[in-house]
Formats: sequence, structure tokens, C-alpha cells
Amino acid sequence: MDEKQFEAELQQKGMHAPRLTPEDIDATIESTLFFTAEDGFYGNDAIMSTEGLPPGLALLTFCVLVLRNGAKVVGINHGSISAANFDAEIGRREALRAAREKVWELEGYALRNRIAAQEHRS
Repeated sequence: MDEKQFEAELQQKGMHAPRLTPEDIDATIESTLFFTAEDGFYGNDAIMSTEGLPPGLALLTFCVLVLRNGAKVVGINHGSISAANFDAEIGRREALRAAREKVWELEGYALRNRIAAQEHRS
């Protein structure tokens, strides 16, 4: 079940207490960047390797979400076990999913703090 399906289920069940929605998470994201470990290997002049490019770096996909408050969150997809099964689109999608999960955790913590502060004032 994806985020939007889960949100639809909550709405259908009439759950309207304070919570996060996929739109809330989207609103916290300023930019989304993708790159592979191979991109990093070739893009960094400081890397010194006598072996050349280590195998499999093209299968390791990173997603960096830059949040509106300047925080950065990283999601990683380690790629397929067999290079023949690698699909770059799937790697990006899964790295993005992993990064968004971290944003959900951070934003959930922040929302819980706001709720707790209101409860203490009551």
C-alpha cells in the first residue's frame, strides 16, 4: 500500500485527528536529487584508487531530499544482487521511498511535540 492509498483508507474510516498526509511530506521537500555511487566516484577528484572503479557502484542509488528548513535526508537503494536485474528507475524509486520514510519519521516527531505541547497547555 502506498502513501496515498493509506491516506484514503484513513479518510474513509473517518480518522481526522492531527496527522501527517503525503501532501504534508511533499510540502517539506525543497528539492530531490539522485545519483549513483559510480557518479560520485567519477565526480570526486579527491578519490584515489589504484584499482579503478569498484564493481557494482552503478547499482547503488542515492536520493537526497533537501527540506525547506535546510535539513538533508538520504535514502539508499543498494540495487539488485545481479547486475542483469538492475533497473535505474526502480533504484531511484526505492531510494526516494527510503528517504521519504525518514521525512515521515522526522515530521511525525515534530507533530507529536506540537500535540504534546497543546496537551500540556490544556
